Amino acid sequence: MQILLAALVAYLIGSVSFAVIVSAAMGLADPRSYGSKNPGATNVLRSGNKKAAILTLLGDAFKGWIAVWLARRFGLSDVAIAWVAIAVFLGHLYPVFFRFQGGKGVATAAGVLLAVHPVLGLATALTWLIVAFFFRYSSLAALVAAVFAPLFDVFLFGTGHNPIAWAVLAMSVLLIWRHRANISKLLAGQESRIGDKKKAAANGGAQDGGKA
Repeated sequence: MQILLAALVAYLIGSVSFAVIVSAAMGLADPRSYGSKNPGATNVLRSGNKKAAILTLLGDAFKGWIAVWLARRFGLSDVAIAWVAIAVFLGHLYPVFFRFQGGKGVATAAGVLLAVHPVLGLATALTWLIVAFFFRYSSLAALVAAVFAPLFDVFLFGTGHNPIAWAVLAMSVLLIWRHRANISKLLAGQESRIGDKKKAAANGGAQDGGKA
Protein backbone atom coordinates (compact mmCIF):
# COMPACT_ATOMS: atom_id res chain seq x y z
CA MET A 1 0.00 0.00 0.00
CA GLN A 2 2.86 2.37 0.84
CA ILE A 3 4.53 1.73 -2.52
CA LEU A 4 1.25 2.25 -4.39
CA LEU A 5 0.58 5.55 -2.61
CA ALA A 6 4.13 6.78 -3.18
CA ALA A 7 3.94 5.87 -6.87
CA LEU A 8 0.59 7.63 -7.24
CA VAL A 9 1.91 10.84 -5.67
CA ALA A 10 5.00 10.64 -7.89
CA TYR A 11 2.85 10.16 -10.99
CA LEU A 12 0.80 13.25 -10.12
CA ILE A 13 3.98 15.26 -9.59
CA GLY A 14 5.24 14.09 -12.95
CA SER A 15 1.95 15.07 -14.58
CA VAL A 16 2.65 18.77 -14.01
CA SER A 17 3.68 19.93 -17.50
CA PHE A 18 5.96 22.92 -17.04
CA ALA A 19 6.23 23.46 -20.79
CA VAL A 20 2.51 24.17 -21.03
CA ILE A 21 2.28 26.08 -17.74
CA VAL A 22 5.33 28.29 -18.36
CA SER A 23 4.28 29.00 -21.95
CA ALA A 24 0.79 30.02 -20.84
CA ALA A 25 2.14 32.18 -18.02
CA MET A 26 4.51 33.98 -20.40
CA GLY A 27 1.94 34.52 -23.13
CA LEU A 28 3.43 32.00 -25.55
CA ALA A 29 1.65 29.51 -27.75
CA ASP A 30 0.99 26.02 -26.41
CA PRO A 31 4.13 23.98 -27.26
CA ARG A 32 1.86 21.13 -28.31
CA SER A 33 0.71 23.28 -31.24
CA TYR A 34 4.02 23.97 -33.02
CA GLY A 35 7.40 22.53 -33.90
CA SER A 36 7.66 18.91 -32.79
CA LYS A 37 4.45 19.41 -30.76
CA ASN A 38 6.38 18.04 -27.80
CA PRO A 39 5.79 19.82 -24.46
CA GLY A 40 9.43 19.99 -23.51
CA ALA A 41 12.24 22.52 -23.15
CA THR A 42 13.71 21.96 -26.62
CA ASN A 43 10.42 22.65 -28.35
CA VAL A 44 9.71 25.66 -26.13
CA LEU A 45 13.10 27.00 -27.24
CA ARG A 46 11.75 27.03 -30.79
CA SER A 47 9.38 29.79 -29.71
CA GLY A 48 12.46 31.99 -29.48
CA ASN A 49 12.01 32.56 -25.75
CA LYS A 50 15.12 31.22 -24.02
CA LYS A 51 13.86 32.15 -20.55
CA ALA A 52 10.75 30.03 -21.04
CA ALA A 53 12.86 27.11 -22.25
CA ILE A 54 15.19 27.35 -19.24
CA LEU A 55 12.28 27.54 -16.79
CA THR A 56 10.70 24.51 -18.48
CA LEU A 57 13.96 22.57 -18.26
CA LEU A 58 14.45 23.40 -14.59
CA GLY A 59 10.83 22.65 -13.72
CA ASP A 60 10.79 19.29 -15.46
CA ALA A 61 14.10 18.29 -13.87
CA PHE A 62 12.98 19.48 -10.44
CA LYS A 63 9.84 17.35 -10.40
CA GLY A 64 11.90 14.24 -11.15
CA TRP A 65 14.37 15.15 -8.43
CA ILE A 66 11.84 16.09 -5.75
CA ALA A 67 9.80 12.90 -6.18
CA VAL A 68 12.81 10.66 -5.56
CA TRP A 69 14.23 12.97 -2.87
CA LEU A 70 10.97 12.82 -0.93
CA ALA A 71 10.92 9.03 -1.20
CA ARG A 72 14.40 8.91 0.30
CA ARG A 73 13.52 11.58 2.88
CA PHE A 74 10.66 9.45 4.18
CA GLY A 75 12.90 6.40 4.35
CA LEU A 76 11.18 4.33 1.69
CA SER A 77 12.78 1.11 0.50
CA ASP A 78 14.76 0.82 -2.73
CA VAL A 79 11.80 -1.02 -4.25
CA ALA A 80 9.53 1.92 -3.46
CA ILE A 81 12.10 4.42 -4.75
CA ALA A 82 12.37 2.47 -7.99
CA TRP A 83 8.60 2.65 -8.49
CA VAL A 84 8.58 6.33 -7.59
CA ALA A 85 11.26 6.98 -10.22
CA ILE A 86 9.28 5.16 -12.91
CA ALA A 87 5.99 6.75 -11.84
CA VAL A 88 7.19 10.36 -11.95
CA PHE A 89 8.75 9.64 -15.35
CA LEU A 90 5.51 8.13 -16.65
CA GLY A 91 3.64 11.13 -15.29
CA HIS A 92 5.72 13.37 -17.52
CA LEU A 93 5.19 11.12 -20.54
CA TYR A 94 1.46 10.68 -19.97
CA PRO A 95 0.23 13.53 -17.71
CA VAL A 96 -3.29 13.06 -16.39
CA PHE A 97 -3.73 16.85 -16.12
CA PHE A 98 -2.99 17.41 -19.81
CA ARG A 99 -4.95 14.67 -21.57
CA PHE A 100 -1.96 12.32 -21.38
CA GLN A 101 -0.08 14.41 -23.97
CA GLY A 102 3.35 14.63 -22.37
CA GLY A 103 6.97 15.16 -23.24
CA LYS A 104 9.78 12.74 -23.92
CA GLY A 105 11.20 12.76 -20.42
CA VAL A 106 14.79 13.90 -20.86
CA ALA A 107 14.84 16.61 -18.17
CA THR A 108 12.66 14.61 -15.78
CA ALA A 109 14.92 11.57 -16.15
CA ALA A 110 17.93 13.79 -15.42
CA GLY A 111 16.26 15.00 -12.23
CA VAL A 112 15.52 11.43 -11.18
CA LEU A 113 19.12 10.37 -11.78
CA LEU A 114 20.47 13.33 -9.80
CA ALA A 115 18.31 12.28 -6.86
CA VAL A 116 19.33 8.63 -7.16
CA HIS A 117 22.98 9.69 -7.04
CA PRO A 118 24.47 13.08 -7.98
CA VAL A 119 27.42 11.49 -9.81
CA LEU A 120 25.08 9.34 -11.90
CA GLY A 121 22.96 12.35 -12.79
CA LEU A 122 25.93 14.58 -13.58
CA ALA A 123 27.66 11.92 -15.71
CA THR A 124 24.49 11.41 -17.74
CA ALA A 125 23.88 15.15 -18.08
CA LEU A 126 27.49 15.69 -19.16
CA THR A 127 27.06 13.03 -21.83
CA TRP A 128 24.01 14.88 -23.14
CA LEU A 129 25.87 18.20 -23.14
CA ILE A 130 28.90 16.84 -25.01
CA VAL A 131 26.82 15.24 -27.76
CA ALA A 132 24.52 18.27 -28.01
CA PHE A 133 27.49 20.66 -28.22
CA PHE A 134 29.24 18.81 -31.03
CA PHE A 135 26.25 17.62 -33.06
CA ARG A 136 23.52 20.19 -32.18
CA TYR A 137 20.83 17.53 -32.05
CA SER A 138 18.88 17.39 -28.79
CA SER A 139 17.32 14.05 -29.71
CA LEU A 140 20.66 12.43 -30.53
CA ALA A 141 22.10 13.71 -27.26
CA ALA A 142 19.13 12.27 -25.38
CA LEU A 143 19.46 8.89 -27.09
CA VAL A 144 23.18 8.62 -26.35
CA ALA A 145 22.63 9.68 -22.73
CA ALA A 146 19.84 7.11 -22.41
CA VAL A 147 22.16 4.36 -23.59
CA PHE A 148 24.94 5.39 -21.22
CA ALA A 149 22.82 5.99 -18.09
CA PRO A 150 22.37 2.28 -17.22
CA LEU A 151 26.06 1.68 -17.98
CA PHE A 152 27.08 4.50 -15.65
CA ASP A 153 24.80 3.00 -13.00
CA VAL A 154 26.48 -0.41 -13.28
CA PHE A 155 29.93 1.19 -13.25
CA LEU A 156 29.16 3.24 -10.13
CA PHE A 157 27.17 0.72 -8.13
CA GLY A 158 27.79 -2.69 -9.69
CA THR A 159 25.23 -5.21 -10.87
CA GLY A 160 23.85 -5.60 -7.36
CA HIS A 161 22.33 -2.11 -7.34
CA ASN A 162 18.77 -3.35 -7.63
CA PRO A 163 15.91 -2.59 -8.03
CA ILE A 164 16.77 1.05 -8.75
CA ALA A 165 19.09 -0.11 -11.52
CA TRP A 166 16.09 -1.73 -13.21
CA ALA A 167 14.19 1.54 -12.90
CA VAL A 168 17.05 3.39 -14.60
CA LEU A 169 17.06 0.80 -17.38
CA ALA A 170 13.28 1.03 -17.77
CA MET A 171 13.41 4.81 -18.06
CA SER A 172 16.16 4.56 -20.67
CA VAL A 173 14.14 2.13 -22.76
CA LEU A 174 11.02 4.30 -22.50
CA LEU A 175 12.97 7.42 -23.40
CA ILE A 176 14.43 5.75 -26.49
CA TRP A 177 10.97 4.50 -27.48
CA ARG A 178 9.54 8.01 -27.12
CA HIS A 179 12.22 9.23 -29.53
CA ARG A 180 11.39 6.69 -32.25
CA ALA A 181 10.12 9.42 -34.61
CA ASN A 182 13.30 11.41 -33.99
CA ILE A 183 15.40 8.36 -34.83
CA SER A 184 13.67 8.13 -38.22
CA LYS A 185 14.26 11.85 -38.83
CA LEU A 186 17.91 11.58 -37.82
CA LEU A 187 18.44 8.72 -40.25
CA ALA A 188 16.69 10.70 -42.99
CA GLY A 189 18.64 13.87 -42.23
CA GLN A 190 15.44 15.75 -41.41
CA GLU A 191 15.85 16.31 -37.67
CA SER A 192 15.82 19.89 -36.37
CA ARG A 193 18.94 21.16 -34.68
CA ILE A 194 19.09 22.91 -31.32
CA GLY A 195 18.23 26.57 -31.72
CA ASP A 196 16.09 26.13 -34.83
CA LYS A 197 13.05 28.37 -34.62
CA LYS A 198 9.64 27.84 -36.12
CA LYS A 199 8.20 31.04 -37.51
CA ALA A 200 4.75 29.77 -36.68
CA ALA A 201 5.79 29.36 -33.07
CA ALA A 202 7.11 32.90 -32.80
CA ASN A 203 4.03 34.33 -34.47
CA GLY A 204 1.75 32.08 -32.47
CA GLY A 205 3.29 33.33 -29.23
CA ALA A 206 2.23 36.89 -30.10
CA GLN A 207 -1.19 36.09 -31.53
CA ASP A 208 -2.43 33.11 -29.59
CA GLY A 209 -0.67 33.52 -26.26
CA GLY A 210 -3.96 33.96 -24.38
CA LYS A 211 -5.25 30.69 -25.78
CA ALA A 212 -2.28 28.55 -24.76
